[in-house]
Amino acid sequence: MENNVVDWKRVGIYIAFAFGVAWLVALGLYLTGGLTPTPATIIALAVGYMGAPALAHILTRLITREGWQELYLHPNFKKGWVYWLICWIAPVIFAFLGMGLFFLFFPQYYDPTLSAVTKLMEQSAAAAGQTLPAIDPWIIVLSQTLSAIIIAPLINSIPILGEEFGWRAYLQPKLMPLGGRKAMLLMGVIWGLWHAPIIAMGHNYGTEYSGAPWLGILTMIWFTFTLGTFLGWATLRAGSVWPAVIGHGAINGIAGIYVFFTQGTPNTLLGPSVAALIGSWAIAAVTLIIFLKRDALEP
Repeated sequence: MENNVVDWKRVGIYIAFAFGVAWLVALGLYLTGGLTPTPATIIALAVGYMGAPALAHILTRLITREGWQELYLHPNFKKGWVYWLICWIAPVIFAFLGMGLFFLFFPQYYDPTLSAVTKLMEQSAAAAGQTLPAIDPWIIVLSQTLSAIIIAPLINSIPILGEEFGWRAYLQPKLMPLGGRKAMLLMGVIWGLWHAPIIAMGHNYGTEYSGAPWLGILTMIWFTFTLGTFLGWATLRAGSVWPAVIGHGAINGIAGIYVFFTQGTPNTLLGPSVAALIGSWAIAAVTLIIFLKRDALEP
C-alpha cells in the first residue's frame, strides 16, 4: 500500500470480519435472552463481541498476506508516557464534568443524599445476613472513584485490547491517508455502527427513550467519534496502541459512577452518563481542540 492511498480492499475485509463476528455474537445473545447480566452474557460480550476487532485484524493480515509490521503493540513508554498518563486520568475528569453539566441543567435528577449507594449497601448487608454498617455513602463513592482510576484501566486492558488492537492499531492507520480529520470522522461512524446491535438491546441507554433504538445508535456514533478522536490522537502521538487501551479501559471503569448521584428517570440520551450527549461534553471539547490544532492528527 502506498502511504498516500487507502487500501480499501483490506479496509473492507477488516470491517466485514469485525462486524460479522460481533454481530453474530449479538444475534446469539438476542436469541437467548438479550443482555441479561449472566456470566455467559458477560463472557460473550468481553470475548466474542469485544474481541472481534482484534480477530478481524489478525485474519485480515493472514488473508491478504500483509505481514506483521507496524502492529502498534510496542509500549514506546519513554516517548509516549505523557499520553499514557493523560489517558489514565482524563476519563475520570470527563465523566465528572459531564455529570456536573447535566445536573446543572436538570437538578431534579441529582440526589445529594446518595440514596442509591445506601440502597446497595442495604442489599449487600441483607444478602450477607448482617446489619448495615454506619458508613458514609461518600466514602463508598470515593473508593469506587479511586478504584476506577487505579485499578479499572488495568483490569479492563485485556478485553479492551480486543477492540483497540483492531480499531486504533489496524483500521486507523489504514484510513490515515484520508487525512487525520476525515479518518477520525469515518472511524467514529464505523465504531459507532459496530455497537448498533447491543445498543438496540439496551446497552448504555436502555430501551425506554423516545426514538429507540435509532436515536441511541446515533448518540453512540457521536460518542465514539468524540472518544475515538481522543484515543486516536493519543495513539498517534505515542506511536502505540497502549494509551488508547488504558483510556478506553478507564472510561469503561468510570462510566457507571453516575448511578450513585442520580434519582428519577432522566433521558439517558442526554445524561448523566459520559456516553450521553450532555455527559460527553468534556470529551467533545477536547476533540474540538484536537481538530482545531494544526497537525494534531497527523502521524
